[in-house]
Formats: sequence, C-alpha cells, structure tokens
Amino acid sequence: MADGDDLFPGFESLWIDGPSGRWFARAGGREDAAPLLLLHGFPQSHAMWHRLAPALARTHRVIALDLKGYGWSAAPDSEGGAAYAKAQVGAEIVAVMERLGHVRFGLAGHDRGGRVAYRLALDTPGRVERLALLDIVPTFVQWERIEANPGMNPHWPFLARAAPEPEREIGRDPDGYFEDLLRQWSAAKDLSAFDPRALRLYAQAWNVPERIHAMCEDYRAGGAEGADRAADRADLAAGRTLPMPVLLLASRDYLDRDKPEPALDVWRRSFAPKAEGVSIASGHFMAEETPEATLAALEAFFAR
Repeated sequence: MADGDDLFPGFESLWIDGPSGRWFARAGGREDAAPLLLLHGFPQSHAMWHRLAPALARTHRVIALDLKGYGWSAAPDSEGGAAYAKAQVGAEIVAVMERLGHVRFGLAGHDRGGRVAYRLALDTPGRVERLALLDIVPTFVQWERIEANPGMNPHWPFLARAAPEPEREIGRDPDGYFEDLLRQWSAAKDLSAFDPRALRLYAQAWNVPERIHAMCEDYRAGGAEGADRAADRADLAAGRTLPMPVLLLASRDYLDRDKPEPALDVWRRSFAPKAEGVSIASGHFMAEETPEATLAALEAFFAR
C-alpha cells in the first residue's frame, strides 16, 4: 500500500505526464460521472481532501490533484516565480485534465489551489462548469490589505522574498515552520484537526528542499509585484468576470475574522458579481476542521 492509500479508499493513484513534468492525483467515482477537480492549498497536498473526496465521488468523478511543486507532482526549478504564475499553472492543469479525458469540469480550490482555480476560470471560462473557492479573496485584494496593515499575513511577503533567503530560513526547521502555520490558522490553534496520516504526507513534501523552493516560487508569483497580481489588475481593467456559477466558502475564524469587508462582498465587487456564499464556523482548513459543513455546501452546489 502506498502512503496515503488508506485516506482514499477505492481511489486510483494516477501519474499524468503533462507540461513541466509528471503530476500526481487520486481519482475516484464512476468514470462516466461528471468530473470534479479538487485543488489543495499551502502547505498541503491532495491529502487535505480525504474527508470529502469519498462522499463527493458518489456523484462525480473526483480528481484530487497535487499542484505543481507540492505533494508528489513535479517541482521544476524557477526564478522569480516564473514557472508558478497561476496563469501558467492553470493552463498546465487544463492540459492534464484533457489527458484524463475531461474537457469541461467542476472545480473547487482551497487557498493556493483557489488562486489557481479562479485564474484558470478567468482565462479559460469554457472549461469550468461550476467554481467553488474555499477561503480566499483575490490576490490583488490580499495585497491591498497587507499594504494597509503590514502585520497581516506576514508569510506572504516573507515567502515572496528573493531566493534563497526564505528557503534557507525554512530549511533550518521545516517541520517547525509549517506546523506552526497549521496551528496559527486553525480555530483550535493546534494540530488536532489533522489526521496524522495526512500530516505525514504534508511533511514528506515540505522537508524536500526543491519543494520548499517551489512553495516560495508560488508566493513570488503572487508577490506584490508578481505575475498574479498583474493578471488580476489586467482583468479588472478589462471588466472581465467569471461567467459560471461561483460559490465562496468563507471561514469565520480566519478569512472573515476582523476584516473590514466580508470576502463574499469582495468577490461580488470584483470577479464574481453573482457569487453565492456560505459562512463556515471554522479556521482556515475547513475541509479538515469542519468537513461536515464543508461537504454539505459543496454537495449542494455541485449537484445543481
């Protein structure tokens, strides 16, 4: 049994040759069912979906993919975030899904996976049937908030610093750094919400220097002057919005806590004017902290 197989009973382990190398995914559900792609967040992997994926696979062909540089997917070298710009990663994921036989699909993304998801949906709207975003605001708004309150989300500017400064600092104690973030962003401020098997999978990846570098490159692409913010600004200037149904799941104890504007309002005034929202009584890791409420919202949305 491969690591993590017991978290996804009945799922296949897929290795897909695609742009920038091989991608890893778990896939479950009937092959003729409507495809639903799940994209994880930082600093995790596909394993974050383990409490939701089996239930979602009752009605969909579920593909839980490791993002480029995370989990077991390839982590190509990069400078200045070039290989990890969300527009590029999204285009590569479209190619991966085509190789699996899926031209159109439902899409749900948490955290960094949410940033890839909304960029993919803005750039190639014909690919996405329905879009669920878990616990994010657009990148341009995130930076406006950080610039207005420099103490907010300090990991964003830290990880976006030029290489190799953050890589070296994290490399001194990767477990300490990443586990501390999991604690900070969870409602309980500890690791109790995380299955030890999932934590082992996360740690396998975040202890690899090339993957630490890839995660920093992900944040460099989303940095204050990075490609992701520039792409947001270009779409805002063009008046481009998401045409498909959009669901935002917002955590009360992380995303919307003490914020000047609810996340749903942010999406409605920017890229998703018709978005619907569900507030989840959770910390940031809602798929693991509050799986019942998160699953109920996703099932209702993707069943339509």
